[in-house]
Amino acid sequence: MTNSLHAAFAAIANVGDEQELKLALTDKISEHFGVQHWGISFIDDQSKTEIDVSDIPAVCLQGNPIGRYVVERHAPAHEQLILSEQDWKHICPRHDHEHVMTGPIVCDGRLVGTLNLARAQGSPPFDGNDLADLSALCIHISAKIATLRAKPQIIKPSLPNPLTPRELEIAELVAQGLTNGEIAARLWISQNSVKQALKRMFRKLGVSARTEMVTKLHSTITRNL
Repeated sequence: MTNSLHAAFAAIANVGDEQELKLALTDKISEHFGVQHWGISFIDDQSKTEIDVSDIPAVCLQGNPIGRYVVERHAPAHEQLILSEQDWKHICPRHDHEHVMTGPIVCDGRLVGTLNLARAQGSPPFDGNDLADLSALCIHISAKIATLRAKPQIIKPSLPNPLTPRELEIAELVAQGLTNGEIAARLWISQNSVKQALKRMFRKLGVSARTEMVTKLHSTITRNL
């Protein structure tokens, strides 16, 4: 297991931008933690000095005590660290979120994102070793994010794009044919958040349908290659 963790550290060190992080860790996170679902989420508004729990992707449908713990302490947590098994089952009815764990991504003293993991029903709960490994991963990710964000941003006027990184992520999943529900599950956000994001994206791009949006984004990229 240590080898897979070290492989994750090496992958983090070699990414060139924030969008590459998830791709670089796709196999390594699942293998090391034995999770069925996981994701990295960045908070779009980097100017915020205080983060609301609602900004952290929900790890269950009705509440997010794990997110609240991470916001308050900038420390990783899993459900059994905070709640009893009975309380957690009452809060989170999702069979695919039987056990959850979230860790902080920190830059310049601020919480800028989270690394979120979930195990499905019938899987063992996360333990102290999992928590320690997640903490180590978050330290490496946080250090990499600090390095990436310290680099001067190169603006490419030939590639104008009004969409935020999260909106581009949603657009990519739309292009893959995912439904709103599937996108919500993949990004650890609610279906309503996906719907509202799509409305904003349609307005920004001057389109009225998903297919039209994907076509316009594709033609823009192709035209500027």
